[in-house]
Amino acid sequence: MRILSSDVAAHAGKTIHIEGWLHKKRLLGGLTFISVRDRRGLVQVVIKDKDEVEKLRGLQIGTVLAVDGMVKEEPRAPGGAELHDAKLTIMMPVTDEPLIEIDKPIQHKAENLDTLFENRVLNIRNLQEQKIFRLRGQLTKAIREFLDDNEFVEIDTPKLLAEATEGGAEVFKLDYFDKTATLAQSPQFYKQIMVGAYERVYEIGHSYRAEPSATTRHLTELTMLDIEMGFVKDHDEVLDMVGDMTQYALKTVYDKFADDLKSLNAPELLLPKDGKVPRFTIAEIHEMYTKATKTDTTNEKDLIPDEERWISEHARKNLGSDLVFAIEFPIEAAKFYHKVDAERGVVMWGDLLFRGLELATCPLRENDYDKMIEQMTKAGLDVTHEGFRYYLQAFKYGLPLHGGCGFGIDRLVEKTIGLANVKEATLFPRDINRLTP
Repeated sequence: MRILSSDVAAHAGKTIHIEGWLHKKRLLGGLTFISVRDRRGLVQVVIKDKDEVEKLRGLQIGTVLAVDGMVKEEPRAPGGAELHDAKLTIMMPVTDEPLIEIDKPIQHKAENLDTLFENRVLNIRNLQEQKIFRLRGQLTKAIREFLDDNEFVEIDTPKLLAEATEGGAEVFKLDYFDKTATLAQSPQFYKQIMVGAYERVYEIGHSYRAEPSATTRHLTELTMLDIEMGFVKDHDEVLDMVGDMTQYALKTVYDKFADDLKSLNAPELLLPKDGKVPRFTIAEIHEMYTKATKTDTTNEKDLIPDEERWISEHARKNLGSDLVFAIEFPIEAAKFYHKVDAERGVVMWGDLLFRGLELATCPLRENDYDKMIEQMTKAGLDVTHEGFRYYLQAFKYGLPLHGGCGFGIDRLVEKTIGLANVKEATLFPRDINRLTP
C-alpha cells in the first residue's frame, strides 16, 4: 500500500512503500540521500547499498520511482522521519538534465518573469511555487462557501457570443462557421437574466479582454467572479455582501494557511474591527489626494492608479483595513445598465480596492424596462439588435432591483500573497505577448 509523505512519521519502525518524483539527490559522508516528492510534500531517503545507488546513475530530477524502506525518526528530515534500507524501483526514468533547478527558490523579479513563465511546466513542481496555486484554490473555495451559504446559485454561461452588441474594440473576434463570434468579456447579460429565475447567482469563469496593455495588472484571459443579487434594498446591500464575502475568504485562508502565507512573505492581514469596509466617494478621494499630493485629480471621472494606492494606504494606516470602497462615480462614467441618481449626478457604483489595486466593480443595475430602453438609446445602442433581444426580455417580463459585481480572482491572489504582478498569480498567463505554454 502506498504511504504519502505526510503520513510517513506515523509508521516509525515499519517498512513502507512510497511513490513519487526524484526531487533532489546528494552525497554526504559516503551516503546517498534523495528526496522523493508526492502531492503532500517530501520524504527523505537514505541509501547505503551500492546496488541501489547504482540504479540512480544517469537519472535526473523528475524521475518517477518507488521506494520501499524502514521508517526511522529523524528530526532534521521533512516530517521528522526518513527511510532507511531503501530498495528502489525506477518507474519512469528521466535522463535529460532539467532546464531549471526546481529544488531552489524560484525568482519572481520583474526581469525574470519571462523565464518563469517559459519554464512553468517545471517550476510548478517547486514546493514554494505550488503554494501560490494551492492558496488560489482555497480562496475560490472560500468564496464559493460564502456564496452557497447565502443562497447564491452557481451558473455557467457561454463564452462564445455573437458580435459585440455594446460596441468597442476590446473584444476578440473569431470565425464561427459562417458567422463572426466574439469571446465573452463578462457574463453581464446572462447573470442579470438569471436574477429573474434564482434571485441570486454567481459564476467563476474566464473572461477575455483585447486590451493592448502590458502592465502588471492586465491579462487578456482572466478569471472573474461574477455575482448578481435581486430584491436588494439599496446599493449599500450590494456593497455589504461583496465586502463580507471578501473578508470571509481572506480570514478563512489566513487562518487555515498561515504557515504557507508566512513562508511566501505575505503581508499581515488588516480588516476593519467592526466588519464594515470603509467607504469614500470618488469626489472625497480626489479632494483628499489632491490636498495630500498637490496633484489635482478633481476633474477625473475615475481614480488614477496612484490614487488607488494612496487611498488604500490611508485606509490601512488610519482605519486598520486592507479593503476600501470607492463609491459614487460621476454620472458621465455610467454604463447603460447602471442605476443613476440624476439629482446628485452620481452612479450607484463602487469599486472595491485591496492593497492598492481595484478588485471589483460593484454597481446597482437599472431594472426598469422603459428606463433601460431610454439609457441604451442615449448611449447610441440599437435596441432592436438581435444581441439585445433576450437580455431585454428579462426586463420586459419583470426584474427586481438588483446589483452585483465583477471580481478579479487573479488580482485577489496576487495581493493576498503580496506578488508584484497579476501574471505571477496565474498558472499559464495570457497577455499581448504570450500564448504559450
